[in-house]
Amino acid sequence: MMKTRNRVRLASVAAISSAALFASAIPTVFTGAANAAVKYTTGQQLGNDSGAICKKTGKAVKDLQVAYIPPSSVYNYYLAIGAGVKKLVEGAGAKYYMIAPPKDDVSIQLGMIQDAVTRGANAIVMNTHDQQAATPVIKAASDAGVSIVIINSDIPNFPTPVQAVVGYKQRAGDKKVGQYAVKAAAGKPVKFGVIEGAPSYFTDERVGGWLAGVKGAKNFKKVASVNGEWSIDGGNKAGMDLLQANPDINVIFAANDYMAQGAAQAAKALGLKNIAIYGSDGDSNSGLEQIASGALKATLDTSPFSMGQIAGQVTLDCLTGKYSGGKFVETPGVVVDKKSVFGILCKPAQLVPAPNKKYSCKG
Repeated sequence: MMKTRNRVRLASVAAISSAALFASAIPTVFTGAANAAVKYTTGQQLGNDSGAICKKTGKAVKDLQVAYIPPSSVYNYYLAIGAGVKKLVEGAGAKYYMIAPPKDDVSIQLGMIQDAVTRGANAIVMNTHDQQAATPVIKAASDAGVSIVIINSDIPNFPTPVQAVVGYKQRAGDKKVGQYAVKAAAGKPVKFGVIEGAPSYFTDERVGGWLAGVKGAKNFKKVASVNGEWSIDGGNKAGMDLLQANPDINVIFAANDYMAQGAAQAAKALGLKNIAIYGSDGDSNSGLEQIASGALKATLDTSPFSMGQIAGQVTLDCLTGKYSGGKFVETPGVVVDKKSVFGILCKPAQLVPAPNKKYSCKG
């Protein structure tokens, strides 16, 4: 049984209109099983027939099998989500396992989805960086009776029907990071570069959110945008390219914390000390600890461990008839800077991977 101290860390999320993203709003509150102690709120119905009804198994929770298949095992962020799913699912008495490609390769991931079906998984919690390529295999898994929960996303129209999409609103979240940057600049001239992820829905939403956040700020001028391939090494190369070609850049937004950390390494290597670098995700090492050290200015903390717990609860509720299916479940996303980061880092039990050292809650 999970105790009260293991309840998810939730934070308020600014409300925005979602009429353009989702077909309709059906607010319903579900309370998870008593031994899991996780609550969540279902939101909008997934649009364009992309929402699927849950398939109640009729099995006892102890007989349920949940597979977690992230894009790759190289991303600490997805390992943190997996730790949350594992904590919830095993805490409720069900079986859990993770399988993941050693590198971000959708062809390997698709084989693992097929393996999970063969092994008898009742549900798959997953994300993929190539939705179109994954769609036929995900549909085949669903047709075989496996419930599909998409994690770390807010996509309103997944290419094939799924039981749930669980995640934060990326565009709205990174818009808040952009608005924070405008306020932090205090009217001073800003020339900014953007480090995008690989072309995808995620890149479009995150970068689009940042640009919406700085839109209208007359002191902000976009200089260039480079693909950082979602990784620290990619962010380092992109940062080097941006800063060497445009030495007047004084702000960088990276679409995830790994690329932001890489950009910070590039700025340091070039001897540049006055570059404000912003990330997105809330990765404990690449995001939160980088803010604590002063390498990053701020990030959007999306609490991946908590997101995983919520996804785990949604999955079990789907399999046991407590959740009907076909809806978006929103998780928190808040801007964190040096003033607020220590209050998170000082509680390592909810951070995966753990911080590299102990932190005082007062900084």
